[in-house]
Amino acid sequence: MIERYTLPEMGKIWEAEHKFRTWLAIEIYACEAWAELGRIPAAALEEIKARAAFDIDRINEIEATTRHDVLAFLTAVAEKVGDASKYIHLGMTSSDVLDTALAVQMRDAADLLLRRLQDLRAALAQKAREHKYTLMIGRTHGVHAEPTTFGLKMALWVMEVDRNLARLEQAKEMISAGKISGAVGTFANINPRVEEHVCRRLGLQPAAVSTQIVQRDRHAQYLTTLAIIGSSLEKMATEIRNLQRTDILEVEEPFARGQKGSSAMPHKRNPIMSERVAGLARVLRGNALAALENVALWHERDLTHSSVERVIIPDSTILLDYMLVKFTEIITGLNIYPENMRRNLEATGGLVFSQRLLLALVNKGVLRETAYTWVQRNAMQAWQIHRPFQELVLQDADITGRLDAREIEALFDYDYHLRHVDYIFRRAGLE
Repeated sequence: MIERYTLPEMGKIWEAEHKFRTWLAIEIYACEAWAELGRIPAAALEEIKARAAFDIDRINEIEATTRHDVLAFLTAVAEKVGDASKYIHLGMTSSDVLDTALAVQMRDAADLLLRRLQDLRAALAQKAREHKYTLMIGRTHGVHAEPTTFGLKMALWVMEVDRNLARLEQAKEMISAGKISGAVGTFANINPRVEEHVCRRLGLQPAAVSTQIVQRDRHAQYLTTLAIIGSSLEKMATEIRNLQRTDILEVEEPFARGQKGSSAMPHKRNPIMSERVAGLARVLRGNALAALENVALWHERDLTHSSVERVIIPDSTILLDYMLVKFTEIITGLNIYPENMRRNLEATGGLVFSQRLLLALVNKGVLRETAYTWVQRNAMQAWQIHRPFQELVLQDADITGRLDAREIEALFDYDYHLRHVDYIFRRAGLE
């Protein structure tokens, strides 16, 4: 059975019931503003507030004929309100309701995603502090480079999450804009104070200039931000997948009691959750591309963006929410194997100290190119004959003519690479 994932908190934002309640709130707030302006009688406003309601089945029934969702909604509400319904939607166009409500939904979705990011940050920060000094090999091009620590790897990810938090806050602010400005944004048939009142009640900012719609560069920023966050998760998940390889096995994502890794091979413990996160990031990037395509519309508005957004916006927020929850579970339950990290660190017989040896020779007055040649020839030989690098270096007359055995031995010290870990953690605010 395919795993079913439900998150009512995010899903509720995009349910029809919630959407129509937001539409209704917008219409009622607009009526409040009109009443303050003397356009709607106070008694009619009270009647609207008391009786305004909707039935989703009835909306769907009407829409089957009208083929217009907002008109179907307004008709269904009017049936509940009666005569006072003539004051609902005064001077407004459908997108006044649609775009303003969408802004509320996207803002609320961003708030939940921000909480999810904070949860992930906390899990990563905990791992960073726990493994601040846990030595492991750093790899460039997939090849052993120099020692680092697993805590530093986690600290790096914390900083990326912080940047994503800042990006999402910016995107949330950008999308939190409503418009109640009429058919082409000129307020020809509606007072600007109606827009101000509705947006204030909803916690939005009025778009300073609009057409029939709120401009879609805002939505594109939001969707591309979600895609960037997804790409960060993919980066982290890919690292976990690599470190879980059998020949490395420095970390391993949680594997539950009773879980099976393969239908054919009972021994398998695959990084399936990390792979899932990495794969789903592609969907977010695809949706972001669609959002970018939505920016260019004809004149004051066309409809090409609408059907696309009904898919990509709910799907992207729900999908990223799922990815954040799952990846936080991965980090929280991550199996970490320091002994394997140490084994891999030592696998090249001390080659990780080649740069330190190079610099020590330079400090003794050897030309850098010459020192590089001396160190490299010993490093290549260590690879070829599988002998400890330090042992070969101690037999090299050129090197020992500049460095004595005590000095050479002192260079092969892992603690040397930990000297500035505290400084980095302080700078990252992870003390």
